[in-house]
This record gives sequence, C-alpha cells and structure tokens, in this order.
Amino acid sequence: MRTEPLIRPLRLVAVFLLALVPLASLSPRAAGAFETRATAAWVYDLGTQTVLLEKNADIPLPPASMSKLMTINLLFEALRDGRVTMDTTFAVSSRAKAMGGSTMFLNELDRPSVRDLIHGIIINSGNDACVAVAEGLAGSEEAFARTMTERARQLGMENSMFANASGWPHPGQRMSMHDLGILAIRLITEFPDLYPVFSETQFNYKDRAPANSHNRNPLLKIAAADWHADGLKTGHTEEAGYGLVGSAVMGERRIVFVISGLGSDTERAQEAEAIANWAFRQFVMKTLASKGTQLAEMPVWLGAADSVGLVPAEDLTALVPAATAADITAEAVFTGPVTAPVAAGDQLGELVITIPGLAEPRRVPLVAATDVAKGGFMVRMKTAIGLIANRALGAANS
Repeated sequence: MRTEPLIRPLRLVAVFLLALVPLASLSPRAAGAFETRATAAWVYDLGTQTVLLEKNADIPLPPASMSKLMTINLLFEALRDGRVTMDTTFAVSSRAKAMGGSTMFLNELDRPSVRDLIHGIIINSGNDACVAVAEGLAGSEEAFARTMTERARQLGMENSMFANASGWPHPGQRMSMHDLGILAIRLITEFPDLYPVFSETQFNYKDRAPANSHNRNPLLKIAAADWHADGLKTGHTEEAGYGLVGSAVMGERRIVFVISGLGSDTERAQEAEAIANWAFRQFVMKTLASKGTQLAEMPVWLGAADSVGLVPAEDLTALVPAATAADITAEAVFTGPVTAPVAAGDQLGELVITIPGLAEPRRVPLVAATDVAKGGFMVRMKTAIGLIANRALGAANS
C-alpha cells in the first residue's frame, strides 16, 4: 500500500533588497562592465572569490606560452611530492636544443637543475627548458602532454588539452581563459614558497643570452602608486595574438586576470594595466549583513516552534561597484519545511546575491539562528488534526 507523505517539501525563495547605504548618496550612473579589447578575458578577485569580468572565458583557444603554466605546475607538484629537488639535474636532448622561439639557450652538454629550469621557463619563456622538463619527468614530451591533459581534468579545467609542453602552435593545444585563471590561482595558493619566481625580472643561464634574459610581463615594470603586479606569464603566436595571465595586489586584495587576442605587445601592456586599475578602483568592499542578522524565516515541521530564523554564519561582505545606483537583490533559497529537531548553526539554505556590474551571483550559506526542539504530544495532535481537517476540506471541494 502506497502512502502519501504528510507534508511535501517545497523549494521556497524569499526575495528582498540589501540596503548598503542611502540611495541619495549614490551616483546616478551605474558602473558598467569593463569593455576589454581582448577577444577573450577573465578577471577574478581572489579574496572574495568574485568573477569581475568574463568574455568568451570558456572557449578553448590557442594559449601560446601561457600554457607553460601547466608545465610549471607539474614541475612544482614533482618538487612538493619529493620526486625531484631544486638540485636535481635534467638532460638536454637534441630535440630540446632544436626548439625555436623563446629559449634559455641550452645545449646537449648542459645539465640544468630544476632551479635553473624553473627560472628559464618563467622568466625566459624557454621552449627548450619546457622540453627538457617534459622529457625529464615523463620520458617524452608526448607522454608529458598526456599527463598535462589528465591533470587539467582533475583540477577542473574542462576546456584544456595539450599536445606539447611549451605552447608551440598545434591544433591540439587549447585552453580557455577560465582554465588559465584556475591554474594561476592554484600556483598562487598552493605553492606560496615557489610563486615569488614569477615576479623576478632577470635570468641569464651561464651568461649566454643578455638580450633575452628579461621577464616579458609588462606589469612588472609598472610602478603604480597603490598596487603592484607579481606574475604570471605572457604568450604570443600569430594565431593566438598577444595574451597575458596576470596577478596584482593592492593592500589585502589580489586579482587574477587572463586576456588573449590583443594585436601587439603595446596593446597587451595597456590593456593589462587598464584592467588592473579598473578592478582595484571601481570596486569597494561593503558589509551586506552582519553575522547573526535574520534574513529569512523557514517553517519547521513538528517542532516546538513553527519556524526558525535563517542567518549568515559570518559577516557577509562583498565587492560592490563603487558607482552603482541599482539595488542589490538577494534571494534566500531553501527547501522546507525542515523537520524538528533543528540545531543552531545547521545549514538550511543559501543566499543568492545579485550585484549589478558583476559577472555572476554570489552564493553564501544560511544557517539556523536557534535550536528548535521536537514538539510534544500537543503539537503532534494539533498538526494531525490540522492535516485531517485540510484533507476533508479538500475532498469536499473536489
């Protein structure tokens, strides 16, 4: 015999406005999104996990030398896992020596250390160094490229595939701007002891290349008054155009951004600086709601109380466009009623916050404000009588 549940859970949404400051004090002009000249872009505030801008961000594109970040990631992982040390040396094959394009001028007699190769890849963008790393870690560049693709999937980079370690033009070498951003964030957060190499500007292996020993990241040369860049990697081929995976810091804020498809190195430098200025100066941190502030109410089934308040577990802060007159809307989304007992701090729903000018809503958990115990005998009787009465009324009206 099939029985119907006494009460069906419903997905409930409470919509309201979060007032930040009096509307009269806000500019009448809404802050628009940055109009980038890049064909594809992704801009992210790391501290608040906020996407500030995305343009064609999930389209697989030729990444050029920006894909060297995946080679560096695998080398950093080998260091962390103890498979190599900074003093481990790698052989240089004829294939590595013969690589064209950017180079750290290796030859077959060299035995560069892992330390040398990290600097050669990051600062010199050495294609020869990438092949030496690939062959040293995986036996061949082809095997290493397969590992790169497999590792990308494990890291959530769904729009990346690799045919080589250097970013040399190949139809099988593709990455999205979002994936490059995911990789940059990983290098910054997972390898804080190794990441500072990305801000170094000079490396010249055995004094062989004085004209090719500088870091091409244009942001490292900028002396902005309130922010500074510290990474990550440029890229350029005829097919890809000029691109950059960048990161910059202002106070406690860090942004990560990826751009591609620019027409020249000058245009890339200008666009990168403009994006950093926009990301830092057009957004401010605001407290949307304090910890414990009741933002919604959820019905409770068979409890000592009929409902429980929903509150943020911590102060709710967000990046907000500095010049927007549009209200910030928030939806408290939950499936209810919840069956008693309920413990204070239980996550019962989430707050979906839509902020004009940002690429996507922000989602934060909502928790129970108080304990709600199971109801006693009288509560259960009252509920049962109410259900019987409602069903009888429904039958009479059918």
